[in-house]
Amino acid sequence: MGKVTGFLEYPRVDGPVIDENQRVKSFHEFHLPLPEEERRKQAARCMDCGIPFCQGGMMIAGMASGCPLHNLVPEVNDLVYRGRMEEAWRRLSMTHSFPEFTSRVCPALCEAACTCGLYDGPVSTKENEKAVVEYAYEHGLVKETCSPVRTGKKVAVIGSGPSGLAAAQLLCSRGHEVTVYERRDRVGGLLRYGIPNMKLEKSVIDRRVKLMEEAGVRFVVNADIGRDIPAADIEKQYDAVVLCCGASRPRDINVPGRDAHGISFAVDFLGNVTKRLLDSDFTDLPAELARDKDVIVIGGGDTGNDCVGTCIRLGAKSVTQLEMMPKPPEERLPSNPWPQWPRVLKTDYGQEEAIRIFGADPRVYQTTVKEFIKDKKGNLKKAVLISLSPVKDKKTGRMSMVPVEGSERTVPAQLVLIAAGFLGSEPYVTEGFGVETDERGNVKTLPGEYSASKENIYSAGDMHRGQSLVVWAIAEGRSAAKEVDRALMGYSNL
Repeated sequence: MGKVTGFLEYPRVDGPVIDENQRVKSFHEFHLPLPEEERRKQAARCMDCGIPFCQGGMMIAGMASGCPLHNLVPEVNDLVYRGRMEEAWRRLSMTHSFPEFTSRVCPALCEAACTCGLYDGPVSTKENEKAVVEYAYEHGLVKETCSPVRTGKKVAVIGSGPSGLAAAQLLCSRGHEVTVYERRDRVGGLLRYGIPNMKLEKSVIDRRVKLMEEAGVRFVVNADIGRDIPAADIEKQYDAVVLCCGASRPRDINVPGRDAHGISFAVDFLGNVTKRLLDSDFTDLPAELARDKDVIVIGGGDTGNDCVGTCIRLGAKSVTQLEMMPKPPEERLPSNPWPQWPRVLKTDYGQEEAIRIFGADPRVYQTTVKEFIKDKKGNLKKAVLISLSPVKDKKTGRMSMVPVEGSERTVPAQLVLIAAGFLGSEPYVTEGFGVETDERGNVKTLPGEYSASKENIYSAGDMHRGQSLVVWAIAEGRSAAKEVDRALMGYSNL
């Protein structure tokens, strides 16, 4: 696959990005495409390695290695190298529902498992994927299909995030009548309101949703199932129900002063910013949310990074990102060999922007908040931080982060965003449908299956596996659709 000596001849070259000083002036995407000739060279680096871990999608040491969708990575790269973009699209769409999403927001599990990346830069599979899908849209190749032979079966999908959209797509293509319910005012779930526009332009979601509507998928927004509409009513109307509501309960931080005005969950903050932008067609920038404020982001994951980038665009005076865990190493440790997911330091776009704008990395490791300090009106004005130290439990052997006595320090803060992860699905949904949940609050199923404890109820995505990646949500939605189809029809050709 690719050019036999391509990985020796061509170094990795990433697509250009708009300079940090310029891109923070808008909420639009800032990654630019490579010229076609250079893109083909990058695809030529795929090295016919014999064992393509890039498409394995297996769990190694508790972490995913390779693409969970099992995309035919070497084949797609080979077709890009040869300039056969239409064939590359056909190959990619065999396994992938929405490459336009993952090529923007996925951390590229395929590249982390790339053999070429063992001693050199991995093949730029993520950017190659984006080039393929954008070529396909530009040339009218992206189509949603719905079987002309109707099955007479009706399926409700609750939630329009990546898993819900993937399940709906395949079930519609099979000939089932599919209705997707979304509690927010627009379709997309996490893609719409959990990921900022500069990372994923919402027009990218809209063009796919339009194709799905044309194929026959029905979308109902402002429909909060379990609250606005009883779950029992949904069960009566449909032959099967697929719960794809996400792991939407944010983890809180309970310390003195938590009730101060100016403390918000990150997902709520990001959603509010995106909604203001979309409602006003990007003319109403909600700068007052962060302008001239000292911002603290609690949490070092993707959502925390998105908060950093968003607050910089809103004119924050300073941004500090707190990480409870120690700073990761810059290179793999012997205990973390390839093709495991590399547990190394990564500097994402928001942190890059903070370094450029404020002159320093916003991340502070082994630190958390001990107390929030309010003014007389109840507004947040300061935060007391405390350092943490890893301590091994003598009985279990597990490491935990313990506060270091006497390490407290007080810093100014008028806005705090909590991005500390999620605690599973919303109880009102699972209780409404009467399905069992596990100890993490996820819908309980047998291993490798998607049917819940109640007949005709299924689950996929974060609601099923817990907080995870968009690519895993799509993979789960596709697998759940196949299980639903088999139950309804006695077999499945999905």
